[in-house]
Amino acid sequence: MNKRNIVPEPPVAPKGAAVQAPEQPLALVGAEFVIGAAARAQLPPPGPPEIAFAGRSNAGKSSAINALATRTRLAFTSRTPGRTQQINLFQLKSGGFAADLPGYGYAAVARDVKREWQDFLWEYLTTRDTLVGLVLVADARHGLKPLDFTVLDVFVPSARPVLVLATKSDKLNQSEQRHAVAGIRDQLAARYPAQAHAIAVVGFSATRRLGVMAADRVLCDWLGIAPRT
Repeated sequence: MNKRNIVPEPPVAPKGAAVQAPEQPLALVGAEFVIGAAARAQLPPPGPPEIAFAGRSNAGKSSAINALATRTRLAFTSRTPGRTQQINLFQLKSGGFAADLPGYGYAAVARDVKREWQDFLWEYLTTRDTLVGLVLVADARHGLKPLDFTVLDVFVPSARPVLVLATKSDKLNQSEQRHAVAGIRDQLAARYPAQAHAIAVVGFSATRRLGVMAADRVLCDWLGIAPRT
């Protein structure tokens, strides 16, 4: 299947009919960078709800955040994967925060450095009281890997919701996209049968904007943002 046909063209409104503007995301639009925290003491005091974005290096986490915020350079991708060693926090228009966590799993980083910042990541995920949900970014072509489950294993038992973005779905045709999402759902159901109801999976592409609105609706629900009427 030609990949250009993955995203159908929008229907043409009848002549004389009002043209409705395409739906736009809400949760991350207008987000502004606040601080890069490399230690717990640098985090803002607990208060408004926070959502965290986690994922392996090169899984497309920064691109996903930028797509949801309708920005091109809100979240930055390091030229050297795995070198970001802090939690980047963004203030949202709703008053909450989005936390861009360090990418994990890049082998070229020194072991002691990797352990130091990943310990901070685990501490944030397990002790941050205002963290209301986790967005885990995974390449749709490869599914969930052991390090993804390491992150999920410390978060899912808290009963807080999880959204898995199966990124880079534009690299797959429609049948492959459905198979990839179903495969990730099967992985999650097998590992977390009791918490499956709290885990959503969305096929996603930052470049084609696939799944942006579906993901945004989940985030708005977490943050208590009312949908547009």
